[in-house]
Amino acid sequence: MTLEDFLIRAAEGRPPAADGTVTIVAQPSPRDMGVIAFTGHSVVFADLDTRWLRDRLPEGDLSAPLNPPFLRALELETGRSVDNVDVLALGLPERGPLPSWLTEVTGHDHPRVARAMRHRSAVRVWVCEEGLLTIGRGVAGRWEAAVEVAPEHRGRGAGRRLALAARRLCDAPLWAQIAPGNAASLRAFLAAGFAPMGAEALLVAAESR
Repeated sequence: MTLEDFLIRAAEGRPPAADGTVTIVAQPSPRDMGVIAFTGHSVVFADLDTRWLRDRLPEGDLSAPLNPPFLRALELETGRSVDNVDVLALGLPERGPLPSWLTEVTGHDHPRVARAMRHRSAVRVWVCEEGLLTIGRGVAGRWEAAVEVAPEHRGRGAGRRLALAARRLCDAPLWAQIAPGNAASLRAFLAAGFAPMGAEALLVAAESR
């Protein structure tokens, strides 16, 4: 199986069995390297020697793939850096009126858009008074969403509205990577119908940071 297969199956309600094992697969692209931990089953996607990887994953340790020793070993071996360990959430397409209060734009210079352009392809951007929304193809070609709420509109439900709008603008399963410490963003995505699917750490090349 490829990483894309795992993601497709998870989006269909068929995540890997919680059997306490680690699956190692090829990178889906030179850009994408990292670890996804589903419940009781982790997937490492890295074009490295399988034996080298296994030697650094203690058997039976469910947390090892996302623990600092293993991630640091990957950093040293590849020259990449772990961007963050994020909550990985999934939102399915939502039927309903398209959000007319959003305006699609091109050439936006917001830092959130610049970040999306570095890590995703086919990025589209929508803005409104409350903030902005980006949707693009990320890890293994999956659709990914990110939102940014303007400081003066935080704490008023804008994040939830933007995350829900993403589900209405994308007709495919939509993934979101959310920093665990960003409780406001996590609450917004959960309130918008995104469901936690696991955790993810990506190893980012220096030129992509």
